[in-house]
Amino acid sequence: MNSPHSALDANLAVALDALLTEQSVTRAAARLRTSPAAMSRTLGRLRRTLQDPLLVRAGQTMVPTPRALALRDEAAAVVRRLGTLLSPGEGADPATLRSAFTLQAADLVGAALTPGLLHLARQEAPGVSFRLRDEELEAGSALRDGRIDLEVGSIDHMAPETQVEELVTLRMMAAVRPGHPLAGKALDPARLAAAEHVSVSRRGRFTGPLDTALAGQNLHRRVTAVLPSHLAAMTLAARSDVVCLVPAALPGDPESPLTHTAAALGLCLLDIPLPLPPLTIGMAWHPRHAADGAHQWLRSAVRRTLRAPGST
Repeated sequence: MNSPHSALDANLAVALDALLTEQSVTRAAARLRTSPAAMSRTLGRLRRTLQDPLLVRAGQTMVPTPRALALRDEAAAVVRRLGTLLSPGEGADPATLRSAFTLQAADLVGAALTPGLLHLARQEAPGVSFRLRDEELEAGSALRDGRIDLEVGSIDHMAPETQVEELVTLRMMAAVRPGHPLAGKALDPARLAAAEHVSVSRRGRFTGPLDTALAGQNLHRRVTAVLPSHLAAMTLAARSDVVCLVPAALPGDPESPLTHTAAALGLCLLDIPLPLPPLTIGMAWHPRHAADGAHQWLRSAVRRTLRAPGST
């Protein structure tokens, strides 16, 4: 059989606080937006639970018993704690954060992210630091078990519960060194196919969407090197006659930090006269971090860094 104390619940604590504060069933009922009859029944339950009358008649009013007086301050404190416990969490103050966030991103994305993230951290969250990892972990499980806080890049093959936000959509362009035989002239499929190419693939693949598009024109390109990172491929293109595909802003869009690396390496960007699928860069996180103030700041910082100024 349950003890009397086992029946005490949060609703009873709130009712007890109202009754002891108002010292009136009618006023307590109005405070809690219930009927006097319902509040009278609750008072009866409290009396049975606490084995004390709590409020007794004294003429036209009710007065608290000694036990009620002893409980009044504690009941009020319990209700305040319940209110704090069940209130929405406040956003974290970035200035007070002391966190090291782990992000997983390809080298080109990491190179674009890091300067902007450090700039925002210096301005808003000086206690924050960042650890960037290459795309070495299976993102779904790594997000789930906390090995990484955020995945940034071309998001695919995520677990169903993973939350994803698209940040920027880019097109692919052909990058060549200044003075390259393809530079300075409008590019056509035949000239593009005849050039020497470097491909970027962590899995060592020689072919990709450009080869599919060229095949539609009965053309085939020669890939003489496959490198695992865009930065390595772009560096090779800046020092030789190979062609490298790089992401760039869509026509009419402002530049994104992701498109700045080619310019920093002195590469010339050429429009590819073939339909290639766009590249969408997004970020993914585990839902347990969705409402966390520190992680909300992190996602805001990534969003502000990668989205071009003036974009939505």
